[in-house]
Amino acid sequence: MSTHMVAKHALREKSGDIIFGIAARAKERAEKIGSENIINSTIGSLLDDNGKLITLDTVYNSYKKLPNEKIADYAPPEGIHEFLEAAKKACFMGHEPKCHIRAVATPGGTGGIRHAVYNFTNEGDKILTANWYWAPYKTIATEYERGFDTFNLFNDKKEFDFESYKAKFDELLDAQGRLLIILNTPAHNPTGYTISDEEWDKIIALASDRVADGSKKVIFLCDIAYIDFSRDCCRNFMEKFGGLSENILALFSFSTSKSFTMYGLRNGALLMCSSDEEIAEECYYSCSFSNRASWSNGSRGAMQVVVDIFSDDKLLAEFEKERDGFRKLLADRGAAFWKSAKENNLPVTNYKDGFFVSVECKDPKALCERLIEDNLFTVPLQNGIRLALCAISEEKCAVAPKLIKKALEELE
Repeated sequence: MSTHMVAKHALREKSGDIIFGIAARAKERAEKIGSENIINSTIGSLLDDNGKLITLDTVYNSYKKLPNEKIADYAPPEGIHEFLEAAKKACFMGHEPKCHIRAVATPGGTGGIRHAVYNFTNEGDKILTANWYWAPYKTIATEYERGFDTFNLFNDKKEFDFESYKAKFDELLDAQGRLLIILNTPAHNPTGYTISDEEWDKIIALASDRVADGSKKVIFLCDIAYIDFSRDCCRNFMEKFGGLSENILALFSFSTSKSFTMYGLRNGALLMCSSDEEIAEECYYSCSFSNRASWSNGSRGAMQVVVDIFSDDKLLAEFEKERDGFRKLLADRGAAFWKSAKENNLPVTNYKDGFFVSVECKDPKALCERLIEDNLFTVPLQNGIRLALCAISEEKCAVAPKLIKKALEELE
């Protein structure tokens, strides 16, 4: 006789989130010896040099000016119409693909990922992403009883490993007849890599070739959570999804968490792009239904702020100027880390932009524990460790590679 009250499909291991666990240890150490004496690179939020969360004044001044009823009122399940239009502007910034585009509001980018996994794959299908990936991708796939597979992100030259991607793509597409690929770019979490326009050309050409006979379907989910903290915002690739086969669907998971520093307000949108209007409409109604079934509706106040910013040219210019300053702060930290990593011959991934960088190693957990002895707190992944450059000062970004190199040598 089973003692479980939880249904079989919902039984989970009794374990906490590893990132929050290490972050708690960092906080405890900071209370003992002072935050200035530790390097806490676990937190995936943009912090100033004193460890305080950075928030955009243009965003929160707008939020605080809203009438109470615009904050408190329900939004429609699909999101308020003006927000969905503003989300398209904020997502594409003039680089819309020439196709039919629909959008639904989601609680951050995570809601869009949930919709992609549930609505565009069948039970038992495997989802494809890179072997360096944000762990909740697998969590969401597991929740909905989907499989999960990976390709090597980097080849020997630390460029996009197209051959590994192609092999996995063909294997899964042939087996399933449809395939969802999650590509986190630009400013990939956790490596900081950005897929180039030339690499995108090969990725899209492969999909176009494989769906040409009309028997297979390919869905790309572009997780663009960090796009506005990449140095040139890298949006040219978006236009490449125009004029494609109706059997190729492009999804963009837009989030205001980083771009608008609205982490806890849980706001975003899933944008669905198809050459066929009926398919775009089908996607819209499917995801609107999922909104109602999953979280009913989103944060109206957060939606309204995006509307207000993108409907006022002066406010938009102030917002972009303010954000540009923090983008430079992050770029300076990345440059400091990269310079020190090169000087110390550290096996770092191909960092281009963004909040995170990763270091390759054989035993990530052992390396993390060893670094904690030196008051450097990192996150262990399958192939290495992740550092959140967004959370530490430029000075600490320059120091960290030296500590990591020393620890690696001791562990060899």
